[in-house]
Amino acid sequence: MNGPAGVYIHIPFCVRKCNYCDFLSWRAGEREREEYVGSLIREIGFSEHWFPEIDRVDSVFIGGGTPSILSAGQLQRISEALDRRFSIQRGCEFTVECNPGTADRHTFASCLNMGINRISFGVQSAEETELRLLGRIHTYEEAERSVQEAREAGFENINIDLMSGIPGQSLESYGRTLDRILRLEPEHISAYSLIIEEGTPFYDRYRDDPPVDEETDRQMYRTTGLRLSECGYERYEISNYAKNGFACRHNLKYWSGGEYVGFGLGASSRVGDIRYRNTEDPAEYTTRIQQEKTVADPEEILDREAQMSEFFFLGLRRTKGVSLTEFQRLFEVSAFEIYGQQIRRLMEYGLLKQQGARLFLTEYGLDVSNMVFCEFV
Repeated sequence: MNGPAGVYIHIPFCVRKCNYCDFLSWRAGEREREEYVGSLIREIGFSEHWFPEIDRVDSVFIGGGTPSILSAGQLQRISEALDRRFSIQRGCEFTVECNPGTADRHTFASCLNMGINRISFGVQSAEETELRLLGRIHTYEEAERSVQEAREAGFENINIDLMSGIPGQSLESYGRTLDRILRLEPEHISAYSLIIEEGTPFYDRYRDDPPVDEETDRQMYRTTGLRLSECGYERYEISNYAKNGFACRHNLKYWSGGEYVGFGLGASSRVGDIRYRNTEDPAEYTTRIQQEKTVADPEEILDREAQMSEFFFLGLRRTKGVSLTEFQRLFEVSAFEIYGQQIRRLMEYGLLKQQGARLFLTEYGLDVSNMVFCEFV
């Protein structure tokens, strides 16, 4: 193992499914949530036998769904289970996702007391019509109040998720959202374009009629970068911006080939050269846990070729790009020997550029990044 691992915990419950969401999540009553937390805690404990090589942890991310739908007591029990199982490193980044309106000042204070030190709010928009269209359960006023209450509780590391390309959204309305979010002064902003996913209400409505044309979507993306840069945020990944020292350490593990263990339905893990995925079937998950069987099935063995590929198509998501020296050290071969044709072509098209021993996307490359990544798959 190269260093401390990350832990991801999936909470598949929400108050109401959003119109664009294809995540593994649904509405559930208190009993179902309590039974799930019990299974989670047992899975965390059993993982000592399934993944004994994972011991030190320096990032924890509880996502969903809506983790803040759990009670403070349930979150506390999950945190205690992690403390029993892992050596939690000093300064560990511990994030919980929260939908505005599902937590209050008391909940935030309890979270801080149990070691949670980062809150990620799914705000998405500051425009009420857009929030209603997305199917969000909160108003923007509630989002502002939630951020304020988290601050008053003592949180000094807050992320806000934003969305562009929403049906009916214009450059003007998106600009208003950016202005209002920036006034909240979060340490981190994740700004994503809406993706129309199969199996969602939005797919039935917009699969053949994109809600925002491609050029407007690109203009929104460029506007995000310019406005956030003016306000002291650095774009360190295609869709993520942070003030100095507040880049999300957990997500950086995904983009840099780090190890992580996932707990809960559908959660993914990467341990050594193997990627695992937990069952998505609730009944099977519960049965396996009761029988003390692993719920993590091997999904992919990352051979040398796959690792080289991931080095590029994940690493290039970061604005600092990839290190040719590090590639040589890891794989004992020059990157140009393996991908020289692709690299030279992408540089010729103005999508990649080289500075010293690093390769990274140009501004144009960031606009069409998926096309660049395909060259390394």
